[in-house]
Amino acid sequence: MTLLDRSRIDALVGGIAVLETQRLVLRAPRFADAKQVAALVNDRRIAENTERIPHPYGIDDARQWISAAISQSATYAITIGGEVIGACGLDVPSLHVPPQAGERTAEAELGYWIGRPFWGFGYTTEAARRLIDHAFGELGYKVLTAGARVSNPASRHVLEKCGFQWTGVGLRRIRAIASSVPVDRFRLERP
Repeated sequence: MTLLDRSRIDALVGGIAVLETQRLVLRAPRFADAKQVAALVNDRRIAENTERIPHPYGIDDARQWISAAISQSATYAITIGGEVIGACGLDVPSLHVPPQAGERTAEAELGYWIGRPFWGFGYTTEAARRLIDHAFGELGYKVLTAGARVSNPASRHVLEKCGFQWTGVGLRRIRAIASSVPVDRFRLERP
C-alpha cells in the first residue's frame, strides 16, 4: 500500500476529519479526555522525548493542550475502542510565509506521543502513516518534516518505517528537562 492509497476520511467531527486505520481511530481531542491524557503523559520518559510537554503533567496541562488542539485542524487523539492511547498531529512552522486564501503551506512537521502501556505494538507507526496519508492527500502538503531525539531509537524507527529520510542532526529545546538536546531531523516528500 502506498501512502496515498488510504485517502478516505471517515467523517468530520467539529470540523476535523476522523481518520481510521485497521485498529485505531484518530479524532479531535475532547475535554472528557483530559484525565486519561494526563495519566498517560505524566511519564517522564514521554516528556523527555518531546519538545513541549512539561513534567510533571497534570489535568490542567491536559485541558490546556486540548483547548489548543481543538483550534487546530490536524491534531488528533489516537484511540482504541474509544480509549485515548496517545496523540499525533501536524504543526506548521511559523517561519513559513502564511498561505494565500485557500492554500496550504508546503511544509508541516509531524509529531506524536504514545502512552507507555501501548509502546511496542506498532500503534505509533499505524497512526503516523494514516496522518501522513491525510497530510499529503486531503490537506495537500508537499513536504513533512519530523525529529527524534538521538537517544530515542524507537521514534527514529517509526519515522524510517513511514519513509522519512534522515537529513542531519540539530538541537531542540526540551521543556521537561529545560535543556537543548541533539535531535535527528527527517524529511518526507509527497510521492
